[in-house]
Amino acid sequence: MNTPLAELADLLAGQGEEVERVGSGECEIAGVEIDSRAPLVGKLFVALRGARFDGHDFVAAALAAGAAAALVERRWWASRQPAGVFLVVEDTRHALARLAAAWRARFPWPVAGITGSNGKTTVKEMTAAILRAHFGAESVLATRGNRNNDIGLPLTLLELEAGHRAAVCELGINRPGEMAMLAAIARPDVALVTTAQRAHLEGFGTLDTVAREKGQIYRFLASDGTAVIPADDPHASLWREMAAGRRVLTFGRGGEVCGTAEPLSWGWRVQVRALGDEGEFTLPLPGRHNVHNALAAIACAVALEVPLKTAAGALAAFVPVPGRLQPVPGEQGALLIDDTYNANPDSMRAAIEVLAALPHARKLLVLGDMGEVGSEAPRLHAQLGVQARAAGIERLFTLGELAREAAAAFGRAAESFVELEPLVQRLRAELSPQTAVLVKGSRFMRMERVVSALAARSAALQG
Repeated sequence: MNTPLAELADLLAGQGEEVERVGSGECEIAGVEIDSRAPLVGKLFVALRGARFDGHDFVAAALAAGAAAALVERRWWASRQPAGVFLVVEDTRHALARLAAAWRARFPWPVAGITGSNGKTTVKEMTAAILRAHFGAESVLATRGNRNNDIGLPLTLLELEAGHRAAVCELGINRPGEMAMLAAIARPDVALVTTAQRAHLEGFGTLDTVAREKGQIYRFLASDGTAVIPADDPHASLWREMAAGRRVLTFGRGGEVCGTAEPLSWGWRVQVRALGDEGEFTLPLPGRHNVHNALAAIACAVALEVPLKTAAGALAAFVPVPGRLQPVPGEQGALLIDDTYNANPDSMRAAIEVLAALPHARKLLVLGDMGEVGSEAPRLHAQLGVQARAAGIERLFTLGELAREAAAAFGRAAESFVELEPLVQRLRAELSPQTAVLVKGSRFMRMERVVSALAARSAALQG
């Protein structure tokens, strides 16, 4: 960043923020940070308030650790007026968003905004890999981890520098109204909704609401931007309407970017067509949904004028995102499939299909509770048990109260657990070279603990 604090104050003022600069002397800001435990030398520490924390409690520690200045709220400042250099605003959360919007507007580089119920992180990583192959490894900024909300997105955009050539941002929402806020900050040049499925129903209520809220990203596209839309999605026509006036590029069955895929022992041989060009590559990821993800990433790249050959080469070398259908060597020669990052009904179904397609003689499924599915939770969990049994899964093991419904629907070959250690011990007795074990659950269940416990020692050490 390396920007004078006065310049950041001017950026905030230009966004309509009432900001007061307090403290003597000018200083150069090297970056923005919200965690007082992170490296802070030369940075602007933003004191955020949350339901169970208040960053203002750590302002003194942040300044002592080398922060050049702090962004604080007026009510806190008025009651204390400590020594130091400060930007004083009404609401630090809103100010962080405004600062990020102003900072993003300084750069002409294209920003790809990616959202959706499923696949957005994988597509984000695929798109970033393609753009890095095209522009250079250090020339592309991408969302790290799950920094996709109203705090994470601004922090990502505030990392934009003159040396970048493009950015890929993931936008995640849980409630109506959030997408409009995030998209207004990112102002993408390319926007994609991967899917609208039964995720976060607790916050949205209906699938139609999910689709409309996700689709808000298209309304904030640059006037010369491109809306990347899945051609075969039931909501494609809605999203076309929401992208009115912008270029539309479709992908998937019947789309302008489309392809065929032949299954391999682990992954797919993909033949792809994009706007009259053709290519072929091997995708090292299981699951047909990952072919869909790859086509989505190619479409985003093509929208930014990246050659298809470059995109295909980058995807052939793609490394799976941790916690998303990641193969892990297990004890006794078993194959563990770590799909523990998160879960919703549709991603659960896709995971079951991946497990069922494996060549292993024994296929074990380990499911944890799904969150944010509202009053439909018992029925949706029970459906998973029915799907797993119909897919030919040999055994089902569940962890958590809600997942019991899946075990009950699966039948006598299922076992339920409420504590981790008994589940791990039971699974350990099932492992063999002929066994594949897929582990999945919502983030709060921390199902990666199962994978870590059952991983072969060499794999556990690497992890």
